[in-house]
Amino acid sequence: MAHEELRDALREIVAEVAELDEVPDSKPFKDLGIDSMMAIEIVAEVERRYKIKIPEQELEQVRDLDSVVSLVASKLGK
Repeated sequence: MAHEELRDALREIVAEVAELDEVPDSKPFKDLGIDSMMAIEIVAEVERRYKIKIPEQELEQVRDLDSVVSLVASKLGK
């Protein structure tokens, strides 16, 4: 999966969980109204869809779409 395809798929997950029409790349999730419970839901869906594990200590890295893309890409070895 190309980096842009991954970004688009992750953007879709975040938008779906947070019920947002638009998810900018680098706007902090907290500024989009995404709280810690929503972030956990996002991570759970990403783990399920990509069959990866994101340890608790890495959850604080989930700050915006860019950080999610980087984290997932590193887990997928991209």
